[in-house]
Amino acid sequence: MIRNTAIIIILFSSIVACTYSPYERQTGALERAEIPVSNEYHHYSLGVLFALDGEIDKAIDEYKSALQFDPESPYLMSELATLYIKKGEIKVAVGLLKKSVTCNPEHVDSHILLGSLYGNLKEYKDAIHEYKKVIEIDPEKQEAYLFLSLLYRENKDYNSAIDALNNLLKIDPSNLMGNYYLAKTYAAVERYDETEAWFQKTLDIKPAFRPALIDLGLLYRSQDKDDKAVEMYRDFLQNDPTDIKIRFELGRTLLKLKRYDSAAEEFEKILERDRSLADVSFSLGLAYFFGGEEYDRAIGEFLEVLEARPDDYRAMYFLGYTYEKKEQYEDAMKRLEAIPEDSELFAVARIRMGFILQEEGHTEKAIELIRKEIEKGSHDLEFYRFLAALYEDEDRLEDAEDILKKGISLSPEDIGLHFRLGVLYGKRNKQQESIEEMETVLILDPDNADAINFIGYSYAERGTKLDEAERLIKKALRLKPDNGYIMDSLGWVYFKQNRIKQAIEYLEKAWDLLPEDPTIAGHLGDAYQKDGQMEKALNVYKRALNFNPQNNNLKEKITNIRMPSE
Repeated sequence: MIRNTAIIIILFSSIVACTYSPYERQTGALERAEIPVSNEYHHYSLGVLFALDGEIDKAIDEYKSALQFDPESPYLMSELATLYIKKGEIKVAVGLLKKSVTCNPEHVDSHILLGSLYGNLKEYKDAIHEYKKVIEIDPEKQEAYLFLSLLYRENKDYNSAIDALNNLLKIDPSNLMGNYYLAKTYAAVERYDETEAWFQKTLDIKPAFRPALIDLGLLYRSQDKDDKAVEMYRDFLQNDPTDIKIRFELGRTLLKLKRYDSAAEEFEKILERDRSLADVSFSLGLAYFFGGEEYDRAIGEFLEVLEARPDDYRAMYFLGYTYEKKEQYEDAMKRLEAIPEDSELFAVARIRMGFILQEEGHTEKAIELIRKEIEKGSHDLEFYRFLAALYEDEDRLEDAEDILKKGISLSPEDIGLHFRLGVLYGKRNKQQESIEEMETVLILDPDNADAINFIGYSYAERGTKLDEAERLIKKALRLKPDNGYIMDSLGWVYFKQNRIKQAIEYLEKAWDLLPEDPTIAGHLGDAYQKDGQMEKALNVYKRALNFNPQNNNLKEKITNIRMPSE
């Protein structure tokens, strides 16, 4: 087919103009010698038209023909390399560009394209070399600094990435992506004050720049500054209430804050506009589940997610969990059992099934279910923790000890397993082993307040090393100042030291925090008795018995108490 020459000339002129950035056109980067002429121009023009029609092989043939007239044209080699990239023939493209930069070492576009290919091939050293060459040729080339910083970040050379971005911002302080990537790089090295500052600068440049807004919100959430994130998202939505992504992030933040009704309201607004968003439906289901025990509505949302995404195992897990809450155990087991072994939720789903069996009074079946997973070779430590707890509930303390030891053999530095084993030793009256296990916990985590408290309380219970017990428990209380159990421990130490007024002070604080705990009630009642406050002691014992009607220790204390009038 004969093509109209005038049309070809117009097309060629416009394509050349579009190929170069406004910056290159303004600075004259397209040199006169690079513009194809004569038959070169004819083949090049055909190549452009074939490329526009999607006929890549024909376009390549025409570019090759054009190159015969000008074998060192960086422009033609770059264009031809781009076509090979579209075909997926990356090595051929790299070869062409290497030839281009050899023949034309000052051609910036060839270096940039070659650098990007090296980066995609993870040949970072060569990619960095190309972008450094670009900056050497044209120190004002801003994109080179950006690409260079990303390569440094990929290689975890964060200081070099920061230097590259700072050099870019010296050229153009208002460069949006330069400010944004600098914030991201500071986040990678956990320099959060600088991270926040540079995200703010990014938003000063472009207040509606959603990536920076979302990342800043995530930063606030990671620092438990969720209210700041909520305020920022709401300010944004006042100007653009239709932005679904920001509203979704607002809802997720409210969900984290346990403001479930408000979170549900945001998710419902999104679904009014688009009911097909499965992630929003899932989040709404969570808000219903945790918020007001609206289990039927939660089930509806989770089912909708699974209709759109049958393999969404998060939705499947929470659907099973919701059925469990409704005591529809058969439906719950069916959903949880469907979660496959290769899912990251497999272990928690199996454990949830164990809980259901236990709730139905089938603890032995729960034990068998979890034991099978361990026998199959699972190294998931949650199975070991849960199985040990099941054994404890059945008073099979020796079996619980054995399974915890097996778990520790798989993960010798697991603090939780060592702690549980220490508690178990205490239940089995293996006091020395119990203390040693807690000391192991403190080797792994010197500021573990629970382990410190456990050792101190163990001394207090036995009436030994009371000064050491006091020192340890005071340290634990400094680490967890509002912990009722630690307050109880300190009060009990004071009781053992016969410092009754101080004992009552701390035991009352512990009782206020944990009014259902029978041990704390027993301690406080004993302290009141020793102080001669028999009526108060009786009231505490009776209140605690209301919460624990089967507690024989409390019944005995009530029976044995002697009022002043008796």
